Amino acid sequence: MKLATKFQHLFKLTDDTGILQHSLYSIPDLTKGYTTDDNSRALIAASMLYEVYKDEKYLDLLKRYLSFLIYAQNGKGYFRNFMNYNREFIEEVGSEDCFGRTLWALGYLLNTNLSNGYQSVAVTLIKKALPNVANLNSLRGNAYSLIGLSLLYSSDVTEFNKEKIKNLITSISKKIVQKYRENKDEEWKWFENIMTYSNAVLPWTLLRSYTITRDEEVLDAAKESMEFLEKVTFRSGYFKPIGCKGWYKKGDEKPAEFDEQPIEACETALMYTEAYKIFKEEKYREKAIKCYKWFLGENSKNESLIDEETGGCYDGITKEGVNLNEGAESLISLIITDMVVNHTETVFK
Repeated sequence: MKLATKFQHLFKLTDDTGILQHSLYSIPDLTKGYTTDDNSRALIAASMLYEVYKDEKYLDLLKRYLSFLIYAQNGKGYFRNFMNYNREFIEEVGSEDCFGRTLWALGYLLNTNLSNGYQSVAVTLIKKALPNVANLNSLRGNAYSLIGLSLLYSSDVTEFNKEKIKNLITSISKKIVQKYRENKDEEWKWFENIMTYSNAVLPWTLLRSYTITRDEEVLDAAKESMEFLEKVTFRSGYFKPIGCKGWYKKGDEKPAEFDEQPIEACETALMYTEAYKIFKEEKYREKAIKCYKWFLGENSKNESLIDEETGGCYDGITKEGVNLNEGAESLISLIITDMVVNHTETVFK
């Protein structure tokens, strides 16, 4: 991608409130409003961009995304998700996935070299959210939250009892491993009887947990499930995520072919980067690079998902070809993948 247009669509999608959820082609679609999901991930992306390029324009974006999260948190410490263009949240409590993704973003912020002012905001929001973590029921809500907790544990902030955080990490990782035990068999090495969205976050979160707890049972579940996911998503030699139109049910002959979503490439790259960090085996680094190359055209349609003119990212791959809309999730996925694969030592916590 040309340096002049690299990720410029991020600035088109972001207004004074935060990042807008969708675009119609490359034009921001105001009718779809905003989500806390996107603003949380955008906070991570902006943090990474600022760490690598040290450009104040990324810091300005970061401030807007963080401000959005302040507004999103309700009185009980949960996070509202969907906001219309009138800046009105249309729900009182968002999904548990949203809660976990926000905790991940705030935990990431605590591990940056930004001034204490930003980290103080993150600490305040985390303190309010933390009592709710033990009440989460959804598998991915727990997984994302566990990533956030691992970042909190590894940070230098002193406002939290590290032993309590470690105990919480241990407890949640055991819940996820238990789900794995209940559903796996000789051929099916997975946490549920269906593989759906954000699959890589499940092995990834257990890998992160292992770096803190050193629980071998957690590591075994992480490695087995990661290898199973690899057999499914690299069955053609290149990265091909499970299609969201049908997913992959236990007993199916093969996964759904389409649609392929950019978020899957991003989170799979994060999983493999974590594995490389732990095991120091080059094969994991190579797989992370292949996830990045999915965006560049090493995919089922041999087409790039990057709009060289706008600096945006197309919204995935359909049966007919590339989806030419350029929404927030897609662009953020490209940015984080690019940052992690090409600037690992700077941005990967």
